[in-house]
Amino acid sequence: MQVVYSRCCGLDVHKDVITACVLVFDEKGQRQVRTKEFRTYWKELQRLKLWLYVNRVEHVAMESTGVYWKPVWHVLEGHFPLLLANPYHMHNIPGRKTDQNDAEWIADLLAHGLLKASFVPPRPIQELRDLTRYRVKLMGEFNRVHNRIAKVLEDANIKLGSVASDILGVSGRRMIRALIAGEQRPEWLADKAVSTLRNKRGELRLVLRGEVSGHHRYLLQELMDDLERIEAKIGRIEAEIIQRTAPYEKQLERLDTIPGVDWVTAWTLLAELGDDMSAFPDASHAASWAGLAPGSYESAGKRKSSRTRHGNRWLRQALCQAAWAVAHKKNCYLTANFYRRASRSGTKKAIIATAHQILIIAFHILRDGSVYQERGGDYFDRLNPERTQRRLTARLERLGWRVVLRPIEDSADAPTPPRKRGRPCKCTERGIDCKHRRL
Repeated sequence: MQVVYSRCCGLDVHKDVITACVLVFDEKGQRQVRTKEFRTYWKELQRLKLWLYVNRVEHVAMESTGVYWKPVWHVLEGHFPLLLANPYHMHNIPGRKTDQNDAEWIADLLAHGLLKASFVPPRPIQELRDLTRYRVKLMGEFNRVHNRIAKVLEDANIKLGSVASDILGVSGRRMIRALIAGEQRPEWLADKAVSTLRNKRGELRLVLRGEVSGHHRYLLQELMDDLERIEAKIGRIEAEIIQRTAPYEKQLERLDTIPGVDWVTAWTLLAELGDDMSAFPDASHAASWAGLAPGSYESAGKRKSSRTRHGNRWLRQALCQAAWAVAHKKNCYLTANFYRRASRSGTKKAIIATAHQILIIAFHILRDGSVYQERGGDYFDRLNPERTQRRLTARLERLGWRVVLRPIEDSADAPTPPRKRGRPCKCTERGIDCKHRRL
């Protein structure tokens, strides 16, 4: 097999020890193997770098092992061409399993050009990625504390969640603080409600009558303290993210034009994909890397499975949440695409397909500097009007109706748009040109 790199090194990285193997190929194809072990301390990593220079190494490859590869990458970055390999793609040959054999196997694959490089973004994007992922962890802690507070209230027979949509809104927090202070009169607790929840004070008096013990007050106090601490950390993390994403404000604004994508999802897209789409050959490769492309497993002419592979779970989670948000929009192409797929394959597959579509759109927006162009919720109806007409006609006939279709020839036959509710706009009377004027 042809040798691509005549001087290369494979690193088998562990928590405390790094095994380095340098392969040197001469003009006749004969190879020399040089192996050495290093500790993972900073001083030892500097010795590793010097040893690679002494051996005139041209390329270095290492395996992606948890977070242990990151300090090694940071020390060697800028000094050698680096390649991070996915362990799934480089299973060792069967036989004796040692760290020296693993390092030599990595170096051998690198020398013959058989390793596929994993995507490693530049340092600013890596730091932004750490912040967005930490924010997701904090939001998970927030939700766990929220659920624990709800359980304590239920244990005390306080059914606040049956009336208030959010027990930790402004009204809910005022009532919980009053319960912690020792207040148990339902009338006084119901008067803590503000805004539209004051209209439900009669129901609140019923659900706020319970048996709140000193144990319940202690738990609620501790949980509320945890909640406020987590909220403060989330606020600081979001402020730092806003500061770090200031140079990418235009990219974020364009991503925000995608239905279902808010600023938090745009942060995740930027942090996980980066701002340079040249790292991916095309949008399909980016979707496959994220784990949102359908799998392909065929044997003996039969399609066995189309299950998606394990990809970037952070990006996949954010895009699936965006797909759920899209499912509740109106007059939107992505919404129409979601329900079109859900009717054939089910809701779960439709969520993955819609998340895949959002990622494809985001890829082209980041690569081309464009914005989202809405096709409309009736895109598929306009794509083939005759087929839509036959389908809807047949559906009405199955319900027992005789359908006679007549084209709309003039404006007299055109359906009038429904009148919007609420107070009519008085901009016309005042001589103001208002684009929100009601019909």
